[in-house]
Amino acid sequence: MRQLQVDKIMNLFTDFEKRIKAALEAIDIVKEKRSELDFGRITVEAPRDPSHGDVATNAAMVLAKPLGTNPRALADIIAAELKRDPDVADVSVAGPGFINIRLGVGYWQDVLAAIIAGGVDFGRSPMGKGRKVNVEYVSANPTGPMHVGHCRGAVVGDALANLMAFAGYTVTKEYYINDAGSQVDVLARSVFLRYREALGEQVGEIPAGLYPGDYLVPVGQALVQEFGSSLRATPEDKWLPLVKDRAIDAMMAMIRSDLEALNVHHDVFFSERTLHAGNGGPILSAINDLTFKGHVYKGALPPPKGQPPEDWEDREQTLFRSTEVGDDIDRPLIKSDGSYTYFAGDVAYFKDKYDRGFDEMIYVLGADHGGYVKRLEAVARAVSGGKAKLTVLLCQLVKLFRDGEPVKMSKRSGDFVTLREVVEEVGRDAVRFMMLYRKSSEPLDFDFAKVTEHSKDNPVFYVQYAHARCMSVFRQAREAFPDLDTASLDLASAVRGRIGDPNELQLIAKLAEYPRVVEAASVAQEPHRIAFYLYDLASAFHGHWNKGKDMPELRFINDNDRELSIARLGLVNAVASVLKSGLGITGTDAPDEMR
Repeated sequence: MRQLQVDKIMNLFTDFEKRIKAALEAIDIVKEKRSELDFGRITVEAPRDPSHGDVATNAAMVLAKPLGTNPRALADIIAAELKRDPDVADVSVAGPGFINIRLGVGYWQDVLAAIIAGGVDFGRSPMGKGRKVNVEYVSANPTGPMHVGHCRGAVVGDALANLMAFAGYTVTKEYYINDAGSQVDVLARSVFLRYREALGEQVGEIPAGLYPGDYLVPVGQALVQEFGSSLRATPEDKWLPLVKDRAIDAMMAMIRSDLEALNVHHDVFFSERTLHAGNGGPILSAINDLTFKGHVYKGALPPPKGQPPEDWEDREQTLFRSTEVGDDIDRPLIKSDGSYTYFAGDVAYFKDKYDRGFDEMIYVLGADHGGYVKRLEAVARAVSGGKAKLTVLLCQLVKLFRDGEPVKMSKRSGDFVTLREVVEEVGRDAVRFMMLYRKSSEPLDFDFAKVTEHSKDNPVFYVQYAHARCMSVFRQAREAFPDLDTASLDLASAVRGRIGDPNELQLIAKLAEYPRVVEAASVAQEPHRIAFYLYDLASAFHGHWNKGKDMPELRFINDNDRELSIARLGLVNAVASVLKSGLGITGTDAPDEMR
């Protein structure tokens, strides 16, 4: 009986939602009107105050009106039925009809055994049902090294992709290379200046409008090695495409290296230039598709609000009828010179994703791209006929401080602090975890001094230290019992009958929240919830550890009680597994030791 339940208890709240609905089905007044009742509004949550119970439900309050009865009276009937469940220790009714349930020690031991059996896969959810999701993030212009402004989007996008994969989605991590715009021509001309410099020419101060960073010096030197001085006498229309290709390759190699330092990996690097191949064939195809669906027309746009810009033209254009699919204004697709607008490329890119079979597309962009949200959502509705979901997540700015003072700009980049400089100073894990330790839609202050502190005020240290402490308990066990082979212990069985102290049950309750947190964070597309949960779990574990200092009976290792020590190793194993799992989602390590 117990082993069967262990196999099923991977989400305490889902388990009790089923039990509560089964209890409702057994009540006569519910049976009589079952076809008229909506069980979908019934929720099962942890009470805000743990003293009220372990789980609570609103079932009586949801069903009282359609059943024509008083919520409190109905709650009493439901409570009586729930008391029949052997895993329920007590049921009480509070307020207008909330039902609070306290679970038996045996059930908590089942939950703990399930966590141990699940290991780092505990909390993994089938919720996504394999739905194909494309998460596009970073997508910085290939004109230089990654800077700290890209860092937050890189971490949020990567962690979100990890989270959704853990929640059962089939996820592709994608980087869109903006290699077809005018900024790439500026890059090529900036590199050509460094090429001339590498040949010995005195170039002086970098002209305004070109990229001044020293990171382009090696690219110019590489051109000398490949071409010698031959490019000096070559017309610009000949050397520009050659230099452009080499510059983009060099910048993307730098960007990949920067991302690797942050433990960010993409499955696909999509080149914008492929959309312009064959005189813009893919873009033309996308426009033709929209035209066939009735979303493209010839017309003139009204002048922008306020003073129209000098280059504004009152002319007939090829327009996307985006206002009919949720946008503020219709969008031009073709410029007056016959070339395609940047927006037309966005249309073609989304269509390419849709044609690749993605059910959902997530764009992680900087806060300065807020104006893109409605137009991209409009594209999704038009191209997919409303079948594909598109979400734009905006990441607010990161401000760098050192002991409360703003950090100065980088010498290497010219006008910004590079991502690699930040990673090299404080470490990859500190950067990643702290970028997630605030909701991405809120500004974030990153202080170099604070993220390297060994204290509770440094979240990444506090969480990683909890995992290292768990591992130290296993070392203590081997010292206390030299013949103990901890690797071969059946910890899931060992916890039964021995784990039951109220302090231990509170820790198990915190562990049991993990599957619900994973699903809620995935639905909300908010990976910061994982970081918050890990901190709370670490706090609960450290708190339990500290109680053992004053209460020896709570210590994990008891030299005089081998079986109790083994059972408590099961509890520690469960904590370590959940910490390691959550840290894996955030992309940070779970160290066995910390010095």
